[in-house]
Amino acid sequence: MNDALVETLRSALMVVLVVASPVLLIGLVVSLVISLMQAMTQVQEQTISLIPRMLAMLVAIFMLMGWMLSHITDFASEMFRMTP
Repeated sequence: MNDALVETLRSALMVVLVVASPVLLIGLVVSLVISLMQAMTQVQEQTISLIPRMLAMLVAIFMLMGWMLSHITDFASEMFRMTP
């Protein structure tokens, strides 16, 4: 019972990592680009980096929504299949 629980939690965390990482990586890249632009122009305004990052992450979520949903659905159906 304990091994099955650990395996279930491990696979749940892997699904979360796989589903969330593309959006987080896009946010990281956009933040890095904006930070470089701010350093080159010496403009240090916090909202300049926040708005493009939020917009890029929202666009990424909408574009990857089908892929994310398929991963989550596959995981959920596997969990329902495992229950007695």
